[in-house]
Amino acid sequence: AEQLDADELADLAPDLPDAVMEDVYLSLDVEERAQLRAAMSYPEGTVGALMDFDMVTVREDVRLEVVLRYLRRFTELPDHTDKLYVVDRNEAVRGVLSLGRMLVCDPEALVSEIMDDDPLLLRPDDKAEDAATAFERYDLVSAPVVSSDDRLIGRVTVAAVVDYIREESEVELLNQAGLREEEDIFAPVLDSVRNRWAWLAVNLVTAFIASRVIGVFEGAIEKLVALAALMPIVAGIGGNSGNQTITMIVRAMAVGQISHESGNRLLKKEVGVALINGLVWGGLLGVMAWLLYSNAELGLVMTLATTLNLLLAASMGVIIPTTMQRLGRDPALGASVMITACTDSGGFFIFLGLASIFLL
Repeated sequence: AEQLDADELADLAPDLPDAVMEDVYLSLDVEERAQLRAAMSYPEGTVGALMDFDMVTVREDVRLEVVLRYLRRFTELPDHTDKLYVVDRNEAVRGVLSLGRMLVCDPEALVSEIMDDDPLLLRPDDKAEDAATAFERYDLVSAPVVSSDDRLIGRVTVAAVVDYIREESEVELLNQAGLREEEDIFAPVLDSVRNRWAWLAVNLVTAFIASRVIGVFEGAIEKLVALAALMPIVAGIGGNSGNQTITMIVRAMAVGQISHESGNRLLKKEVGVALINGLVWGGLLGVMAWLLYSNAELGLVMTLATTLNLLLAASMGVIIPTTMQRLGRDPALGASVMITACTDSGGFFIFLGLASIFLL
């Protein structure tokens, strides 16, 4: 515990037994205990959960030469220290002092003369994704975290932001496949089985629905066996296109590029992309079906079915994550399972339905 900061201990706390945490807590001094309590008090997904307390502060009424002498007393500066935080006697942030600017300025200058007096300030209850966006937009290495009265309580570094982005990406990837975040790759077999049951059950239901769609058209398949060979192609290309769309949408949501207002514009754009892809690739599949089965009408049905299923995939690829977001749910949760269900059942119904109308 002596080698770990309060924020690192807070990250480990959920995975440690209560008895171990109690021993760790008792081994800390008063200041470290207060920092640990503060770090553990903020929910995940907030700036408070990302911040650390290892930082260097200075006053605005001292000269740079004094600051330099003060820094030489440190054996090493805290990691990712690109700036010093300028505070008053009440620990309220007055500005930030860049190390690079301090080194090239006159040592006789006052801190107040060269500091940035309008820095980006984060609040502990701000969303972590908003902080990540700010770090990306302004190329930040660190940023101060302040209370409601602007008192300095910690800082967020680029290392913490990168860790947060990586963890969120892993969660999105697992959620799209219907897996839980907490499942460890070496978890006990029964735990892994239970974690995967829910979405496997959903997948079973959707697969049964798709099979019943095929069952409705058994007569058509018996009359034209080529339909059985071609219908997986229609469903497969729709599923692939839908997963491309939904992955792009979820990623854009994670970095704050999509708002509720832009949903309709995005839907129109994806429908346009799907229409062009459908006509191009559907046309190619239609020609192949025509050459294989010497049936021009079958080729036209293949082209039309592929185009319509790609349009369905694009629409659902936008609608599913945006609807989940509006309901306050993770837009990536089971997205891959749901889009595949839509394009499988929809693709079979569209292709076999068109074949029944135009070929039989």
